[in-house]
Amino acid sequence: MAGENQTQVTDFVLLDFSHGQPYIFVLFLAIYLATLLGNLAILTLVFLDPHLHSPMYFLLSHLSCLDICYSSVTVPKILVNALRPRATISYCGCLAQMFFLMGCAGAECALLAVMAYDRYAAICQPLRYAHAMSWGVCMVAATGCWLWGMLDSAVHTVLASRLSFCGAAQLQHIFCDVPPLLRITCSNTLPNEVALHAASVFVGLSPFLLVVVSYLRILVSVFRMPMATSRHKAFSTCSAHLLVVALYFVTANLNYIRPSSGYSPVAGTVVSALYCIVTPMLNPLIYSLRNQEVRGALQKVVQRWATLLSPGSNV
Repeated sequence: MAGENQTQVTDFVLLDFSHGQPYIFVLFLAIYLATLLGNLAILTLVFLDPHLHSPMYFLLSHLSCLDICYSSVTVPKILVNALRPRATISYCGCLAQMFFLMGCAGAECALLAVMAYDRYAAICQPLRYAHAMSWGVCMVAATGCWLWGMLDSAVHTVLASRLSFCGAAQLQHIFCDVPPLLRITCSNTLPNEVALHAASVFVGLSPFLLVVVSYLRILVSVFRMPMATSRHKAFSTCSAHLLVVALYFVTANLNYIRPSSGYSPVAGTVVSALYCIVTPMLNPLIYSLRNQEVRGALQKVVQRWATLLSPGSNV
């Protein structure tokens, strides 16, 4: 591509805001508030209830932190742009948004794999569970998940910063991500595509396979349990995590592993919104509805506050 056809980009125009801005604002504001309230509730319950001071809920608290970061990276800017006549994001803001977005994505993939191993150790190797998932192991695993995600996102962000753009810098999207940037660049995208495919294998597929193997082992162990009540308890502890894993990995794969032709940008925007915005809102709902311990902790906190706020309380 000739150098004179390249332009110095200072901001990107987000074209998917061309219609229905008030509806977009109300919709995403409701989703963002629900995400914050749900995940902050999980964090509060894990902190307050001693029964939830276990490796499983320690990892769940990190998942809630990731979900809050996920939404906070994208939704506030979406809300601002929804009220503007012309939706834009600065070049540096775009790269920063992409860095933290993909960092959260990589960290969550790794964290879901660690959570699957935690359930495997608890159900299949209960005598070794205290050693396998000690607090030291949990701290190292959680820190490693965050660092792994940030390292992966740093690679994609550096590669994206070297892209050149010709003509109007217009993204058919509602926030910055690698696929929409690759569609409008006039640079060679081979390094970016190789990095995306490598990340799909090492950051996406590998954790997913670990999750699958862990739950296959769990299923074998559960079916060998002599009592139906034991099987039911084991399934109840895993069902919420399985729902979260299925929802996350399906939408993540649709977001980054796309057909080379015949793929609608509108469909890409919808998939990205499901993956980055809707899923973080649903995770706390899934855990609170499917997990008896979380429901029990929530009921105790509500009852405690109801007692404190009642007119006859002496506290």
